[in-house]
Amino acid sequence: MLRIDVITIFPSMVRAVVSDGIVARAVEQSIADIQVHDLRDFSDNRHRTVDDAPFGGGPGMVMKAEPYLLAVEHVRAVAAFGDEPTIVLLSPRGRRFDQASAERLAARRHLVLLCGRYEGIDERVAVGLPVEEISVGDYVLTGGEVPALALIEATVRLLPGALGDEGSAQADSFMDGLLDFPHYTRPAEVRGMGVPEVLLSGDHERVRLWRRKESLRLTRSLRPDLLATAALTKEDRELLRQLEGEQQPQAS
Repeated sequence: MLRIDVITIFPSMVRAVVSDGIVARAVEQSIADIQVHDLRDFSDNRHRTVDDAPFGGGPGMVMKAEPYLLAVEHVRAVAAFGDEPTIVLLSPRGRRFDQASAERLAARRHLVLLCGRYEGIDERVAVGLPVEEISVGDYVLTGGEVPALALIEATVRLLPGALGDEGSAQADSFMDGLLDFPHYTRPAEVRGMGVPEVLLSGDHERVRLWRRKESLRLTRSLRPDLLATAALTKEDRELLRQLEGEQQPQAS
């Protein structure tokens, strides 16, 4: 079982999302244990203050270090795994989160996610704790809760039994370095738009080849950068050659 502790000033925001869907089912089945902690419970004053003005001046407020340090100490004590947890600081300067990151974190026993707000978290949190800084992209959000939720879902869905059908995760985009193939379901026609004939053929080998070729087509068109690092097979390379041939102009 993977335990995830989330430290935030908006615990209800996190609890609302993890209370439904795949993550909630994983918790119900004891595949994952998600605990959400209110950072204000670790404030050192009766006003439950967890932020203050930045040293050196400037706009905004900075999240204080001591509440985070106390919260992590509390989590370490109550989790009692023996091993050190993986402490993740959601930060725009962190390593970019991707599918490989999710796979790596899913293999851990205990994750502690630190969510910041305002101008950021006092640097002494990153210095005083063995944190791994992770970013979900090069854009600005108002806090670490949304990145934490993205990390939780991407990680929990990889745990054995979380999806019910183990093949679902393996077929997802990025699992083999490529984008997923297009999906269709009933009815066979929607407002004049049909389903590719091959998917109605019942020929499993033709369907497999079509799906792989479409996966390669989409990746080549939308994310060609992924092809440089994907583990392409001999069959994949032949399908790519076919795609290139399909785009060649016909001789007049």
